[in-house]
Amino acid sequence: MNNVMVVGGHKAVIMYDPEIEMFRGEFIGLNGGADFYASDVAGLHREGELSLKVFLEECARRGVEPLKNFSGKFVIRLAPKTHAAAALAAAAHGQSLNQWAAETLEQAACA
Repeated sequence: MNNVMVVGGHKAVIMYDPEIEMFRGEFIGLNGGADFYASDVAGLHREGELSLKVFLEECARRGVEPLKNFSGKFVIRLAPKTHAAAALAAAAHGQSLNQWAAETLEQAACA
């Protein structure tokens, strides 16, 4: 997956910030914010491990679950034209719109 780095078993999205000329990593799937900055890949790993360690220690200290709980449900808003096209694509695949969207999202996100 582009722009994703695994640090300590947790995924972080990496983006370049041209204003400070550094890379910024932000952990996803955590129950709070944990980010880190560095100018190179080795630094991202080092700073990411430190940021994650501090975050997990603070969660333990407060008795907070560190991982975000995803329900499996979300609402998506589309332009009516896109909604109609998605409904047609689902019907053409012999699926409900929900089944088609879930399968399409899984293929795109897990590729």
